[in-house]
Amino acid sequence: MKNVGKNDLIIRYVLAIVLVIAGILLGAGSTVSIVLYVLAGVMVVTAATQVCPLYKLFGINTNK
Repeated sequence: MKNVGKNDLIIRYVLAIVLVIAGILLGAGSTVSIVLYVLAGVMVVTAATQVCPLYKLFGINTNK
């Protein structure tokens, strides 16, 4: 069941872009940048599937 709404979806895509840019600026191979890339990947996957496991865990639903 989808629990990520349209506004939330847009925020996740924008945040993913910001995280990737921050990772590049910090140095593509550094540990911090790799963590940022992983977080960006999570944002993209949860936006694309419109399912957030943390939202399910806490009973949050932004999908109308």
